[in-house]
Amino acid sequence: MVTAGVMLIALAIDAVVGWPQALFSTVGHPVTWIGRLITRLDAWLNLEGTNDADRRNAGILVVGVVTIVAALAGLVIIWLLPGGPLGLVLQAVICWPLLAARSLYDHVAAVLRPLSARDMAGARAAVAQIVGRDTTALGEAGISRAALESLAENASDGVIAPLFWGALFGLPGVAVYKAINTLDSMIGHKSPRYLVFGWASAKLDDLVNLVPARLTALLFAAVSPNPRAALRCMVEDAPKHRSPNGGWPEAALASSLGVRLSGPRAYGDEIADEPWINGDAADPGAGDLERGLRQYRSMLFAAGALLAIVWVI
Repeated sequence: MVTAGVMLIALAIDAVVGWPQALFSTVGHPVTWIGRLITRLDAWLNLEGTNDADRRNAGILVVGVVTIVAALAGLVIIWLLPGGPLGLVLQAVICWPLLAARSLYDHVAAVLRPLSARDMAGARAAVAQIVGRDTTALGEAGISRAALESLAENASDGVIAPLFWGALFGLPGVAVYKAINTLDSMIGHKSPRYLVFGWASAKLDDLVNLVPARLTALLFAAVSPNPRAALRCMVEDAPKHRSPNGGWPEAALASSLGVRLSGPRAYGDEIADEPWINGDAADPGAGDLERGLRQYRSMLFAAGALLAIVWVI
C-alpha cells in the first residue's frame, strides 16, 4: 500500500506546516479552486422557477461534473509524476493541502486562547468562524461545546476521511473526496435554494463519510483514558445525532473528556432541540477544550501509526 505512505508523508507535512497564509495569497488553495467551479455550475444550472425533478437532476449533473474533473486532475498529475521514491514524495506534497490537520488545530486553539483569558467576546468571535450556530449569547460551556463538536466532526471530514480515501486510491481518491465534501459544504444544506438541487451532494457526502467517521471515533476511543466507555457511548449515543456520521466522533470525544456535547442550539431565530451526547456528564469548559486538543493530537499520532503499519505490511 504505497498510497498509505503517501498519505503518511502528507499528514506529517500538514501537521508541521499547515497551509501558510503567504502560500494561500500566492496560489490560493485546491478547495477554493473546486469552489469556484461549483459556484459557476450553481449559477448556470440551479435556475429559479424550474420544477423539483429538473433541479434535482441538475444537482446530480453538478456532482458528476465536479467529481469527474477532480478524478481526472488527480489521474493526470499521477501520470505526469516520476516513478520511485521521488514520485511518492511529490504525490504526498500535492496531497498535503487537501488535509486540514494543522488548520483545524489552529482554529480551535484560537477559541481556547481568549476563552482561557475570560475574553468571552473574543472567544465568541473565534468560535463563530468554525460553527454555523448563533454564538452571540454563548457562555463558557456553550463556546467549549461548539468548539469540541467542530473539532470532533472536522477531525473526520478534514483529516481522517481524506487520509482514508487517499490511502485507498492515492491522489485521485483524496481529490474526489474533497470535491464531494466541498459540494456538500456549498450546496448540500437545506435552504430553499439547495434543498432539492443539493440533495445528491448531501447524500453522497453522507456515504463517503460513513466509514471514516466511525474510524475517527475508534481512533479517539483508542487514545481515550477509558476506551471501553468511549465505545459504549458511541454505540448508545451516536445514532441520536442529527447526522448519520457526525455523532460517532462526537460521542467518542465526549466520553474521552467526560463531558456532554450536542444538545439544544440556536440558528438565528430558531432553536434546534438536539439530543445530548453523553448526556449524564457535565458541561465542558476551557480546561476540557484544552484536553480535547491534546486528545486530537494523540488521535493524529494514532492515525499516523496506523498508516505506517499499513504501509509496511
